[in-house]
Parts: sequence; structure tokens; C-alpha cells
Amino acid sequence: METFYVILVGILFFLAISDLIVGVSNDAVNFLNSALGSKAAPRYIILTIASLGILIGATFSNGMMEVARKGIFHPEFFHFNEIIILFLAVMITDVLLLDLFNTLGLPTSTTVSIVFELLGAAVGLAIIKMSGDGETMIVNGVEKVLEIGDYINTAKALAIISGILLSVVVAFTVGSLIQYFTRIIFSFNYQRTYKYFGAIWGGLAITAITYFILIKGAKEASFMTKESVDWIKNNTLLIIAISFAIWAVILQLIMWLSKINIFKIIVLVGTFALALAFAGNDLVNFIGVPLAGLKAFELHQVSDLLPSQHLMDGLTGKTQTNTYYLIIAGLVMVITLWLSKKARTVTETELNLSRQDEGSERFGSSIFARIMVRHSININNNFKKVVPDKVLNSIERRFEKQRNSTIKAKEEPMFDLVRASVNLTVASILIAFGTSQKLPLSTTYVTFMVAMGTSLADRAWGRESAVYRITGVMTVIGGWFFTAFSAFTAALLVAIFMFVGGKIAIGIMIFLAAFLLFRSHVYNKKRIEKQNGKKTDVLVDSNIMDKCTSKVKVTLEHIIDIYGRTVIGLTEEDRKELKRVKEDVYTLNMEAKALKDNVYYTLKQFHEDSFETGQYYVQVIDYLREIAHSLGFVTTPSYTYIDNNHKGLTQAQKEELLNIKAIMTNLFEEVTSIINKNDFAKVPLLIEKQQELLQELNQNRKNQIKRIKKEEAGTRNSILYLGIINETKNLLLQTINLVKAQRDFIKHHKE
Repeated sequence: METFYVILVGILFFLAISDLIVGVSNDAVNFLNSALGSKAAPRYIILTIASLGILIGATFSNGMMEVARKGIFHPEFFHFNEIIILFLAVMITDVLLLDLFNTLGLPTSTTVSIVFELLGAAVGLAIIKMSGDGETMIVNGVEKVLEIGDYINTAKALAIISGILLSVVVAFTVGSLIQYFTRIIFSFNYQRTYKYFGAIWGGLAITAITYFILIKGAKEASFMTKESVDWIKNNTLLIIAISFAIWAVILQLIMWLSKINIFKIIVLVGTFALALAFAGNDLVNFIGVPLAGLKAFELHQVSDLLPSQHLMDGLTGKTQTNTYYLIIAGLVMVITLWLSKKARTVTETELNLSRQDEGSERFGSSIFARIMVRHSININNNFKKVVPDKVLNSIERRFEKQRNSTIKAKEEPMFDLVRASVNLTVASILIAFGTSQKLPLSTTYVTFMVAMGTSLADRAWGRESAVYRITGVMTVIGGWFFTAFSAFTAALLVAIFMFVGGKIAIGIMIFLAAFLLFRSHVYNKKRIEKQNGKKTDVLVDSNIMDKCTSKVKVTLEHIIDIYGRTVIGLTEEDRKELKRVKEDVYTLNMEAKALKDNVYYTLKQFHEDSFETGQYYVQVIDYLREIAHSLGFVTTPSYTYIDNNHKGLTQAQKEELLNIKAIMTNLFEEVTSIINKNDFAKVPLLIEKQQELLQELNQNRKNQIKRIKKEEAGTRNSILYLGIINETKNLLLQTINLVKAQRDFIKHHKE
């Protein structure tokens, strides 16, 4: 039996490593986005600074480890065999849940997940314990039967949950207010004003970070002695004053003696501080439960009681976490930070929602977002009626943006260094304050809502993008509530299943967790490879003509390949092939849509006098989009027809479609050759072939009408076949139009 629990503790620590990996993949967004979004430094420098913050912050997390041991439930009412099952259920659920959100690219809260998993698992085991005769305890000399409220640390759990929810509102409000007044001071053209106020702002920001990170957080560091903590407490004001003076002087000297932008220094210091605050606050989410399990095992080893008789009252005391454990955990987090590809997926979501410019939005619009925008516009209009024009004009000037024409669109930062510095300063202070109060605030909630608040104050949510940004924020927040519900429910069910099912159930859950993690890794790897292989960028380079030509050629090659595979799949009734073709068409449509969505940015790269060139470029993109649509109307009905097991095509229909496929393939080869060689003198010959194929399509339509008259073809068969003929005709017409537009585009571009 002793060996069995040794294995379970070992599995807890293996899950802790997995949890650290998936947790950092989710939470890297919290401390990297401001520096990455503002491009304050090369990525490797940002990661290096964040890594140092994580390593140091890991040693500050000792006080938070109590949350896993006794913050949510009362361990003194659980036996050793129950507490180990509880911790194991929590870790399995946590790893799978976080990995799911990482794969979807949605930032979720590791704090919320661990809190509700502990709550769910504790409630699950409490239900089992009460389902029998119940357990009793002595209260004021009277024997009392334990109820579910006795097992749960209700007061602490409610304080943690309310603190997490309150932090969402506070983070958004504080972030938007501070960003608004900061922008009023510095404006978007901060190069003019930051020479006067930059050092003061930087001194205040870094001093505030120093106070909350070092002074408030130092008392929980595993390496701090009581004398050191007392000295810091007694000299707090002196430390703050000296810190402000030193930082303000250092930053001012940097401004005078070098060309270094001190906002970059503030952002990098803030990145370090937020990474430190993250590690200090969130490390409990990853290793708190396994360390609690190890402590429970150590207590049981020195006991003579059976696992089912040994109550875990020893977990209620205050303990000091071994610093080496914290450092090892910090190293795993750092390695994950550098290597994780899922971290980049999650990062893109927040950057997309907080970027300053409009463009292609990841999220659509919703009724709630549209109502919010309409009401906001009305409130703003009423506000303008009350405030004097001089004040409004003065404020408007502070928010005027000037684009740097020397920077290419794709190289522009998502937002500027002023906003990045506010993001980092406000978020790190709020998180560090929560840590000092032993409230495990969600770093994801805080940093995300601060970023949304600052982007709102910065007018990044203009009328072109507001509904999409609000919908995106509500989607992420909705995911947070789903996290809480699913974490509670899943942990409760897993705990009950493993406790009732014993060793077999435990083995099943461990195998299932390993299998799902492996499957998720494979899926995510394939998805990233697919995205990298078919990613569509804005065409902004000087060789835009070559890029456009190449894109058109590749797209046409994909189109005829998909068309041919569709005909083969339909004639051979190959459902799997048609399903693959349908997925390829969806990808092709998304690529064409991305090109069309980015037309605005591409056109801005053309020469000021290139009106005709721009017109023909738009035509090329429109025709590509229409061709992709027509192809979709061929593949989707074909897949649906075969998927529903309808009667296959007749032999005559198969021969006609295969003949069309052969002619289409030959025609498209000619088209791609003309475009690739810019040999548009052959366009008249191409039009002749087009007319021949159109006549062939008309003849096939007549043949189908004859089959209908003779009742040789059913209703669904006829709808499908006539639809394919019609969409093939549209595809053919749009392709020739595309060639003509490409010819005119190249001609005017050269001129």
C-alpha cells in the first residue's frame, strides 16, 4: 500500500511539470504582450528579461502555497487516502482543461481553474463522505454530524472568488483611467513631451513597481529572514523616496546622455516586474497541489494510522516551502516560455483585440456589442454638447496620431510604448497587491482587462472595430465563466469516479489524460504547420507585382487541383476524399477572404498616382474570391450528396464530368502559364478555348434535361449535376476575367 501512494505522489509531480508547461503556455500572454505588442526590444531580449523575473518571482511564492493546502477546504476533515485522490483529481482536470484552452488560443485563468477544481473535488469527496452514515466531530462538547459546509473553507473560498471577480472590474477601470490621463499628458506624439515628464513618470512607475513587488512581496519570499522583513517594514517610506529619486535621476541622465528611449526601459522593467508578479502569484496554481500532496505523504509516513484513518490536520499549519522546489519550477517555466508554440497562439488573441489600428478582426459582431456601441455613441454625443469646444479640441489634439511613413505596415507595433508602460505598471501593481494580501488574483484577468481598458482609453476601439473588439472581449470573459463551471464539474466527477472506482479508475484517468495530451500536441502541431504553410500576409513590399502574380498562380493551381479531386471523388463515391476536398476549399476561401480584407492596407502601399493600378488589383482579388466561392458551390453539394448515401451518378454523367475535368485542367494549365510568363498575347486563344468549353457545358445541360424527361435521373441527382454545370460555367467566366484583370494590373503597374 505504501508503494501505491509513492506512485501517486510521483504522478502528482509529473502532472505538476505538465501543468507548468501548459500553464505557462497560457499565461505567457500576461507578461509578454505589452513588450511584444509595442516592440520595445527584440523578442530574445524580452524573453530573457521575463525569464529572470520568473526565476526570482518563483522564490516569492511561498506564502501562496497555503491556498492549495487549506485555502479552499478544511484538510483536517479528510483522511490521507481521500486527500491524495482529491489532489490527483485536481491536477488531472487542470492539465486537460488548460491544454484545451491553449489549443483553442483563448487566454483563460489558471487561478480560477485551480480554485474551482479544488472546490469541485472537495465537494465531490464531501458528498461521498456524507452519503454513508456521515462523520461526526465534537463542537463545544457536543457531537455534530458534518455537513458539506464544514468540509469547505467557505469564508476563504468566497473571499478568493469575489477578489477574482472584483479584480476584473478594478483592472479595467484603473487601466482605462490611468491610460486616459497618461495620454493627455504625453499624447501620441510623446517624443515632444516625454523629455519633460518622461523621467518623472518613469521614476513613479518603477518606484510603484518596486514598492509592491519588493516591499509587499518580500515578506513571503522563501529566502527572507524575519529581521530583513522587519527592517523593510520600518523603512518603507525611506526606500520609496530613495527609489524614486534614484530612478528619476538615472532616467533623466539616460535621456541627456544617450538616444535611448526611456519608455523602452520602463516597459522592460515592467516586463520583469510582471513576470516576477506572475511567478509569485501563479506558481501555486501549478505546483501548490503536488507540494501539498507531498506534505500529506510525509505526515502519513510518521503516523501509525491506516490511510483511511489518518486525518490531515497537519496540513492546517504554516510551513516553509523548500526554495529548491521553487527554483526548479521556475526553470521549467523559463524553458517552456522559450520553446512553447501554444504560448504564441494565445498571445495573438490579446494583441489582436488591443491593437491600435483597424483591420481583419478575429471575432464577429454580436447584438450585445452593437447595443453597447450605439449607447456609447449617444453618451459621447451628449457629452460633447456639455463640454466647451476649446476643451474638446484640446483633448482631441492629444489623441491625434501620426503614422511613421518610414515604417512598413506589417512592422508597425500594435500599440506604442506609452500604453505598454501603463499596461505593465498597473497590472504588476494590482497583482502584487493581491499576492501581498494572500488573494490569488487571476493574472490573466488582471492583465487582459488592463490591456482592454487602456486600449479603450486610447481610442483603439473606433467605430470601425468596436463591435468586433467588444464581442472578442465578451467571448474571452464567457470562456472564463466556462472555465469556472467546467473546472468545478470535471474535478467533482473525476474525484468521485477515482475514489469509488479505486486503482482501476485511477489508472483509467491517468491513461486518458496522457492520451488526450498527446493527441492535443499532435493536433496543435499539424494546425501550426498548416497555418504557416498557408498564411496570407498583406502585400506591402516593393515587389508587390511579383507577389500578386505568384499568389494568383498558386491559387489557380489549388483551384484546378481541388476541382479535379472533387470530380474524381464524386464519380468514385469517395466520401473521405470529398471531405478532405471540402476542408481544402474552406482554407482556400479563408485565404481569399484574408486577401480581400487586407486590400485597404495593400492599396496604401501603392504610389500616390497609381489609381488605375489599384483598381485592377482590387479586381484581381475580387475575381479570386468569386472563383473560390464558385468552387465551394461545387465541392460542398458533392460531399453532401455522397455523405447522405444518395444514388451514384450515371455512367453518362461520369463520362461528361470527367471530360469537363480534362478540358478544365488543360485550360487552367494554359492560364497559369500565361500569368507566370506574363505572356498575355495568348489571351484571345484562351477566350476561344473558353467558348468551346462553354458550348460543351451547354450540351451537357441539354443532355441532363433529356435524362430528366426520360426519368433517367432523380430530383437530387439533377439538382446536383445542374448545379455543378452552372458553377463550373461561373468558375470559367471568372477565371478569364481574372486573367484580363491581371493583364491590366501588370500593364499599369509597369507604367
